[in-house]
Amino acid sequence: MNIITYDGLPIAETPHGVDVRKVFESEHVQVMEIKLMPGESLRKHVTPVDVFFYVLEGTGIVEIGDETEQVSRDQLIESPLKVPHRLLNEGGEPFRFLVVKTPRPTESARLL
Repeated sequence: MNIITYDGLPIAETPHGVDVRKVFESEHVQVMEIKLMPGESLRKHVTPVDVFFYVLEGTGIVEIGDETEQVSRDQLIESPLKVPHRLLNEGGEPFRFLVVKTPRPTESARLL
């Protein structure tokens, strides 16, 4: 059994400049946890694999392609491969979500 404690995970270096932590990775999947503080956002980018986001805390804005929606806790959002997307926190509280990429990407996301 492998138990991972969030508090012990290092913040990853990413071009987004926000709190990103790799929670789990195997040959099949990659799971990251992202926390956006008020006013923070991810830069618009595309991923080489399908992604889904699961909101853990707070509310935020998700832009995928030409669609924009406000999302909140316990919602899951699908984002197909190679479709531009970003997430934003325009509220007053932290916005935390899991990012699950499957299959595990073998190349990096591309910023736009």
